[in-house]
Amino acid sequence: MGEQFAERVVGFDRPTQFHTLLIDAQGALLGIGLDGELGSFEVADDRVVWDSQRGSVTHVVTGRTLGVSNGSVTAMGRSFALSHGPEKLPSEYLQLLEDDGWVCLTCILAPEVVDGLRRVACTDEYTDRPRDTTRGAICQDIAVAQAAAEPVSLWVIREYMGTADICMAHAPGMAILAKDDGKRRVQGWHSDYPYHWGVPAPGQVPAQPGSTRLGVQRNVCVSDFTKVGGATAFKLGSHATNQGPPDEWGTAALHAKADYRAQHGLPYNGPDADIVEAPGGSIILYDARTWHRAGINRTDNRRAAMLQAMVPMYVMPKVDMGAAYKQFAASEVYGQITSRERRELEALLVRRLPGPPLHGALATDRELAALVQDESGRGGY
Repeated sequence: MGEQFAERVVGFDRPTQFHTLLIDAQGALLGIGLDGELGSFEVADDRVVWDSQRGSVTHVVTGRTLGVSNGSVTAMGRSFALSHGPEKLPSEYLQLLEDDGWVCLTCILAPEVVDGLRRVACTDEYTDRPRDTTRGAICQDIAVAQAAAEPVSLWVIREYMGTADICMAHAPGMAILAKDDGKRRVQGWHSDYPYHWGVPAPGQVPAQPGSTRLGVQRNVCVSDFTKVGGATAFKLGSHATNQGPPDEWGTAALHAKADYRAQHGLPYNGPDADIVEAPGGSIILYDARTWHRAGINRTDNRRAAMLQAMVPMYVMPKVDMGAAYKQFAASEVYGQITSRERRELEALLVRRLPGPPLHGALATDRELAALVQDESGRGGY
């Protein structure tokens, strides 16, 4: 394919202004309902978005103003702290995702959350810190749990997929991309779980007409995402084709072969592809059918992202998360997050069997899974 590195850059600068969220000690968000009354909410739609001025906050939708004292608002007998909010209204992000199949929630994570994510990834300011490989990322720092439970992006995903019952297909994990040495295998073009078009895996979703959306990928930019630093490459809008990338672009299935790069070079990196550049703390959401691949890092700095594949509850998870959730529930982080975040992460990470007599958590038989894998001689993607 050659080494053009001629992809089109779609860039996002760090915003100069953000909206404000008002959050109590349990994680509930203060907003104004359709009835015009103050209320606390679990979901972050337009009802909970405020603008902060000196000494007051103004509700963006209704224009109602409340006083601020010592960095908080007192309402309904509770204290709500002023917290970092989104650049745009949640409904604006949703409209962009509906129109384009992707959206960037630029710098939606607070700086202290980004700092915690970088500590776990051992990148950026923490390059010399040794990585903890004994525990899942979500057990290592409150920032990982806070990013995984970020409420605005979750509301957008639920609305886009048309169901409140969504979950992760795998536990949140850090994807670290080191400098390319010109020889190692690289990731080819593919569509994400559960479609897995272009991926060397069984059970790919057949192309289906209609409006059903089976997955949204949620990529947190831990490091600043730049073209030269290995930001994800996309074919933006390709979800609408409802089919996988062509072989001539160099699919993930082809690039999984040990000698494919030596014989054919890098996957397609010409002007029909796109690179989304965004500051650390941004969340990129995209329809899972979108063709994409990991970028090629041409710097000496490791690039980190936190990846989450989001699917409706009725789609089988990519991996069993039972052990990961139990480890998380026993960790110090679990006790540090808010009640809302605990409820959210349980819903996202634990699959439940509906109703009696089988009501409870759904888990896989690990011994059976290992036996089947051994007999097939085939691992996962």
